[in-house]
Amino acid sequence: MKHLLLSLTLLSVMLLSACGATNEENNSEAENEGQVNDPTENTDSNAESENSENEATETDTSDSEAAYPVTIEHALGETTLEEKPERIVVLEWVYGENLLALGLEPVGMADIEGYNAWVNVEPELSADVVDVGTRQEPSLEEIARLEPDLIISASFRHEAIQSELENIAPTVMFNPYPEEGEQDQYEEMVTTFETMATALGEEEKAAEVLGNLESTYEEVAAGIEESENAGNGFVLSQAFSANETATLRLFTDNAMAVQILENVGMSNAFDGSDFELYGYSETSVESLQPYQDANFIYIVQDEDNVFENQLAGNSVWEGLSFVEEERTYALPGDTWVFGGPLAAEVFAEEILQLFSEE
Repeated sequence: MKHLLLSLTLLSVMLLSACGATNEENNSEAENEGQVNDPTENTDSNAESENSENEATETDTSDSEAAYPVTIEHALGETTLEEKPERIVVLEWVYGENLLALGLEPVGMADIEGYNAWVNVEPELSADVVDVGTRQEPSLEEIARLEPDLIISASFRHEAIQSELENIAPTVMFNPYPEEGEQDQYEEMVTTFETMATALGEEEKAAEVLGNLESTYEEVAAGIEESENAGNGFVLSQAFSANETATLRLFTDNAMAVQILENVGMSNAFDGSDFELYGYSETSVESLQPYQDANFIYIVQDEDNVFENQLAGNSVWEGLSFVEEERTYALPGDTWVFGGPLAAEVFAEEILQLFSEE
């Protein structure tokens, strides 16, 4: 009988030891998966962890994990994120572009076809991103189906459905068009980009992206210094036809595109008398006469080129000094002037190419 009891005791000890070993293996696998799935994990830190035996414990967390919960201030208040967001839906193109700049990608985006047509940045969206409807009227059902843990949008579009979005996931909304006396559009772009990086644990990547952008500005400024006309000042326009009439958007000082051009050493000749929330005044060709000594930089679509169509033979247009002296500069039709750091970099590089061709 004693031998039987002793055998049973030894068997119990062996079983408990085996279970403990199995639990330790499972915990180790879970920790490793968390490290692999965390894009903010620093490669050098990983190497140190692998080379340092017995330093890690079950209570250790990465810097990214330690940052949460984090409270994000945005246009409609504050939102607290308890954990690092992994599944993100964006309802405005610029916020999808910002994710790509941070080395991430949304699971869903509004109007992907439009984004691919107008936002000329790299990297491109993958085919895995799901379209969730238009930017004006996104599909709440499609968004919910994606089970996001963060939704990012613009307050001017979706403030009315804020509560419905928040019922799906934590929602932050930014305002890319600040009121007079607040930030200009460029400052808002940078602030929003950095805020998104904080929400996603990607502050170091954001600093790298903005540093690269500043380097691009320096290169472009140096490159256009030798241009014969770059120092003349500029008027920047998006032009299109409305009711068969040529309509010109002239960009004002608070516009992001104007701030980019000033960052490469150019100056805006157009002095709009009134503050323009969206950063441009819509006007006609007659309004260009006071600025004809400047360079005229414009964006127009091939299928709606008002300068070759509506304004061909127009005496006011053809009599402007920058037309007569061939100081008009056409940017590609897909030049995107309402984006984030990647679009800003592309825009600056396109300006360099324009003035390098003289």
